[in-house]
Amino acid sequence: MAKTSSIEKNNKRRKLVDLYAAKRKALKAIIMNQDLPLEDRFRAQLKLAAMPRNSARNRIRNRCEVTGRPRAYYRKLKMSRIALRELGSLGLVPGLVKSSW
Repeated sequence: MAKTSSIEKNNKRRKLVDLYAAKRKALKAIIMNQDLPLEDRFRAQLKLAAMPRNSARNRIRNRCEVTGRPRAYYRKLKMSRIALRELGSLGLVPGLVKSSW
């Protein structure tokens, strides 16, 4: 089980990303538009830099929904390999058959 503080920190980042997503997208569109004057693009870049760092999408860490483990994460199932093995052995994951001999 991961530390509760790490899980909560990641949840806080997810909320910030959702909150600032539209504003970040608009500023990035202004920055990438080559037709606009350089001063406007630079002003938009400064506004983007002034936003919270944790509002960037790439700061979110993929974590297991069951245990909070950050490594060996399966995106399709949203869980780690260890949790997948345990739930698969119990027969709680549809379509998964764990082989044992």
